Amino acid sequence: VVLRDLTDYIAPALEHYKRLGEDFNCIYSGFLASIGQIDHCLEFFANYPNALKVVDPVMGDHGKAYKTFTKELCSRMGELVAIADIITPNTTEAAMLLGEKSDDMEFSTQKVKSWLVRLAEKGPKIIVITSVDLADGSKCNVGYDKQHSTFWKVPYEYISVNYPGTGDIFSSVLVGSILKGDSLPIAMNRATSFLELAIKTTYSYSSEPRNGVMLEGCLSWLIQNPTLREYETL
Repeated sequence: VVLRDLTDYIAPALEHYKRLGEDFNCIYSGFLASIGQIDHCLEFFANYPNALKVVDPVMGDHGKAYKTFTKELCSRMGELVAIADIITPNTTEAAMLLGEKSDDMEFSTQKVKSWLVRLAEKGPKIIVITSVDLADGSKCNVGYDKQHSTFWKVPYEYISVNYPGTGDIFSSVLVGSILKGDSLPIAMNRATSFLELAIKTTYSYSSEPRNGVMLEGCLSWLIQNPTLREYETL
């Protein structure tokens, strides 16, 4: 992985947007490589208080933190989570935010609902945890709408291959769906269904996993009237 530090670019970008009088419906943070970048994200959120604030707390996966992450960075990520409207951690990141061990990632319904509520207590209104292994053997994405006290799950068919960037795709489709007026379960459903389609399409071509999913060839699905996966209350 090639990493280029663009921390010094963020503040000038914000000032440029302010000079132009730009406004935003949504501000969405993803992978952050430094404390400075978290500071700049907080500044972005503060300057656009009416924008939907989305935080994908990218910190780790498969039970391990990424090499770029430190305890301090994880702690500071909590500041972004506290002011976010929506967060989209995977199970590893949810465990890190809650101070839980990440070596036992099999979830009963009671456990996953408890985690969702505890994350909501940190500030965000909507929490979606991805890649959840339920004790009944099913795999799903789960969500909690704090305002309406509703829990949702959308199951998916697991394909035994790992592609980079799938979490970014899921969160982007989820947020886009919510911004156009879809409810949380419909948005979760659309994001889960699209990502499953993209993964299955890519897998069928036996392409190099490091190249990610064949996103472009599946985009037309999003603007059609797609058949969605089932969703249900958790």
